[in-house]
Amino acid sequence: MASSSHPELERLALSVLQPGFVGTTAPDWIRRRIAGGLGSVVLFGRNIVDPEQVAKLTDSLRAENPDLIVAIDEEAGDVTRLEAWTGASRPGNLALGAVDDVELTESVARDIGRELHAVGVSLDYAPSADVNSNPLNPVIGVRSFGSRTDVVSRHTSAWIRGLQAAGVAACAKHFPGHGDTAVDSHHGLPQVKASAEEIARTALPPFIAAVEAGVRAVMTAHLLVPAYDADLPATLSHRILVELLRGELGFDGLIVTDGIEMGAVADRYGIDGATVRAVAGGVDAVCVGGESAEESIVDLLSGALTKAVRDGTLPEERLVEASTRVREFAAWSGARARAVTRDPAKSDIGLVAARRAVQVRRRPGAGSELPVAGALHVVELSPVMSLAIDGQTPWGVAGPLHDLKPGTTSVRLTESDLSGAEDLPERAALASAADRALVVVVRDAARHRWMSDALARLLRLRPDALVVEMGVPTADALGAVHLVTHGATLVSGIAAAEVLVG
Repeated sequence: MASSSHPELERLALSVLQPGFVGTTAPDWIRRRIAGGLGSVVLFGRNIVDPEQVAKLTDSLRAENPDLIVAIDEEAGDVTRLEAWTGASRPGNLALGAVDDVELTESVARDIGRELHAVGVSLDYAPSADVNSNPLNPVIGVRSFGSRTDVVSRHTSAWIRGLQAAGVAACAKHFPGHGDTAVDSHHGLPQVKASAEEIARTALPPFIAAVEAGVRAVMTAHLLVPAYDADLPATLSHRILVELLRGELGFDGLIVTDGIEMGAVADRYGIDGATVRAVAGGVDAVCVGGESAEESIVDLLSGALTKAVRDGTLPEERLVEASTRVREFAAWSGARARAVTRDPAKSDIGLVAARRAVQVRRRPGAGSELPVAGALHVVELSPVMSLAIDGQTPWGVAGPLHDLKPGTTSVRLTESDLSGAEDLPERAALASAADRALVVVVRDAARHRWMSDALARLLRLRPDALVVEMGVPTADALGAVHLVTHGATLVSGIAAAEVLVG
């Protein structure tokens, strides 16, 4: 039987949850839970209208607890919450890794931190320290600094330095590395088949670099790593979180889960069962609310933790330890935020970085030159994105090209648009392309068979087409001119449009 009273246990249980909520103002239930011991909240795109509104929201939340941790998943690039409705004004990690200028990466991260700090966010679930060693990875891809461990390590360090210099705590993710996977953990349980020696050589160095750079939060990965633990996903594994991360890597900060409602763990253990097992395994804070953002979910999880302590499933001292780490992190991040003056000034560093990240490959004698002088028709082939990426976020090249050349025409096509008649891709894509330069925009073409097939058919008809790859590129140069942006952000589209039309 636990020694703490039931109300004390409830406060401890609430303190280790990091829930999201619905709305652009603080719901009464969230305010009550903060007063009752909730230590953190998470903001998503649905909570955001503009910077002024977010600042008011975070101020109202902290009225109940000045050291409340306000977190957000703002990687910039393809994963943005602050700019989910307008399009990201900064490129993501792959673009920064491609440029490979650590001072630029640090400057971009400092600018992200400046904006987050100005609206009252104290913890950013970024950067991704994953080495994207599997080019067909369905969930990491352009969110990684690249496929080389040394590149990812030095840019992870630079990103952390820049963000934390601006008064916002960084969080290295997804430990022990989500780059060598072929399953999206939102839907299933990925497995890393590498040996412990290979993982230590390729996947762990960026996390070691993050610890050395002063990171105070690490996010777990929902994946199975048999080299360390053949039974439990990393988020639930004492071997991975305590023996490896804390023992071997020497990390003594906050361990937070990836979204606990994600299929990789919730489908196997239930959202409540996964929460209890995560805390028992060594997690200090449980992120929830990307999909499950109701008051009832917080009640379910806090109740599950309380019950687990009372029936002996979860040692009370483990819950106390987790709560203490949350409180210590909150005090540290709150002090760091207060030590920095809020700065709402805008910067163009994102566009600078996006321009530098564009690579151009030309096929001699193919019939297309840059800049394009005449009228343009743009075909954008659009995949279904991982749940980590907000599907409403503007991206692409057609919009920026239209701004630069108002006569530009365009069409955006999905896999379902192109199913059916054998010649549908050509008819749908090229109906307005006569007497115009053709620009075909793809996003991770190598990972989507329908997209690479459609691109190949278009290039057979129009070998003079210009191709813009806005996902993870391959070594092949496609089209008469092939532009690689290393990300599908709005700002990357602007940078590509500038190259296309000068």
